Amino acid sequence: MLAFGRALMAEPVIVLLDEPSMGLAPVMVEKIMESVAAIGRSGTSILMVEQNATYALEIAHQAYVLEQGRVVLQGTSAEITSHAGVVEAFLGVG
Repeated sequence: MLAFGRALMAEPVIVLLDEPSMGLAPVMVEKIMESVAAIGRSGTSILMVEQNATYALEIAHQAYVLEQGRVVLQGTSAEITSHAGVVEAFLGVG
């Protein structure tokens, strides 16, 4: 959280996040994602790389699915979560 605060002091136009949930307890992941969502709502753009697709898609407006370094699907969060292949392969449902 301190890193978020320090980054936001400069009033950036965009914040880049690489796996913000990595290694955190589930309760902390929820707090981090709530903070990320609040930053986005404040008008700051966020570019986030995150393997926890469920959390990422809850707050994302636009998403890209990568497989072996290539974009295999892109769209809104709703489009991505409604795509049967993505739900089964990447979200662990099905």
